[in-house]
Amino acid sequence: MSYVGRSNSEIPFKELYSLRQELFGQTDRMDINDIIGAIRASRIRITDHADEEAEGDNLIFDEIYFSVLNGEVIENYPNDKPYPSCLIYGQTFSGDPVHSVWAFNEQTQWTVLITAYRPDPTRWINWRKRRKK
Repeated sequence: MSYVGRSNSEIPFKELYSLRQELFGQTDRMDINDIIGAIRASRIRITDHADEEAEGDNLIFDEIYFSVLNGEVIENYPNDKPYPSCLIYGQTFSGDPVHSVWAFNEQTQWTVLITAYRPDPTRWINWRKRRKK
């Protein structure tokens, strides 16, 4: 299909999304390295919710950052607004499991910590996969 001479409003969203993926190699999977880069550059915003949840689970932010540096993306939320986000599994300095949800703004290269918590073992298999209800 030719896009020449067509404005963005004339191209269906799914076609625009596919074209973006084709041109820029972007997928629905967030790259943890983008979040790590923002953390290392101190381009981090922390939501009130993340602050409250971390405090409630006795997590300090350095532990949460450490868990990302050595962590892995286990779920992606590409349709989250205003930015796509993902759930990252990692471990604290002492090896305890931590889950944190991060959004990333590609334009500004800032990351947002949405929430962080110690996962409930009754709800997770190997800390990476949700148990069926």
